[in-house]
Amino acid sequence: MKQYRFILSGGGTGGHIYPAIAIANELKTRFPDAEFLFVGAKDKMEMQKVPQSGYQITGLWIAGLQRRITFDNALFPLKLISSLFRARTIVRQFKPDVVIGTGGFASGPLLQIATLLGIPTVIQEQNSFPGITNKLLSKKANTICVAYENLERFFPKEKMILTGNPVRQDVLDIDSKRSEALSYFNLDTNKKTLLILGGSLGSRRINQLIEKELDFLLASGVQVFWQCGNFYMSEYRHFSEKEDVQVVSFIDRMDLIYAAADFVISRAGASSVSELCLVGKPTIFIPSPNVAEDHQTKNGKAIADKKGALLIKESELEDKFESVFNKLLHDENLQNNLSLNMKKLAKPNATKDIVSEIIKLIK
Repeated sequence: MKQYRFILSGGGTGGHIYPAIAIANELKTRFPDAEFLFVGAKDKMEMQKVPQSGYQITGLWIAGLQRRITFDNALFPLKLISSLFRARTIVRQFKPDVVIGTGGFASGPLLQIATLLGIPTVIQEQNSFPGITNKLLSKKANTICVAYENLERFFPKEKMILTGNPVRQDVLDIDSKRSEALSYFNLDTNKKTLLILGGSLGSRRINQLIEKELDFLLASGVQVFWQCGNFYMSEYRHFSEKEDVQVVSFIDRMDLIYAAADFVISRAGASSVSELCLVGKPTIFIPSPNVAEDHQTKNGKAIADKKGALLIKESELEDKFESVFNKLLHDENLQNNLSLNMKKLAKPNATKDIVSEIIKLIK
């Protein structure tokens, strides 16, 4: 049997890294002898997270354009040329059967070079509003796996396959893990648990909100498990001294914290949205308005419009947060309907379906 070789590229945030790792894991299940190489951006979190998952990674000197005039923007053309040359060397030496891009700046040069060299490429687009890298790459890519409908205005229709987003397989069966989860995180079994998720890098605005509303939340009778992000940990760590509050920078067992949670407040990054649809816990999305093309608002709205979650814009938090949370906490009908509607939008077979599309290209 042929020994296949796969290059995967994506990074900058967990939303691009974890889908790439999930795809690699599924490919490895089907082709245990296959060889894998990840390509990321130097100095970004993929350089740690990918080796922790057991794969080798090499870095490109690449970063995105900032929205304001900066020294980094002046370096962008130089970084792009350097990355294209480096990507060409990587692809020629590794000789992949297929190259898979999950978004982020490093995937741009890599997929560009792969298509020039005639190697099949697959794009996995997580968002309801694609980023500029994937829009540019889509013209030459062989297959584009998408998580949302109605992306014809961005991508060639004949190349698109609706698969959903790859997610960690361990979040598929959380109901059986609840008692293990409560003891793992040392949570009170008699209290409802509110899980706060700021995304892989943390969220300043959500952290400010929880700091301001913490007494209100505790007075509501919930215990708070608050993922604030590495960057903000020193600022918020001391809140763990309060009863019924745990502050962490990063959560290593997402399956268990989802199992323990009764309610979730989260950013609306694509991977988080996809995981929360599988998990089906009553959720309030607070999308970040500071991401490219405001795609988090579009991701969250795609769920909220189908009555699967509640959504509060950052600009409305002062006026709406307490009343929205109060209603969610005390209205069991609302909780049940949100859970049911959210689970209807889940795509539990996404990773397997994406890998089946990849295999079609190499067979």
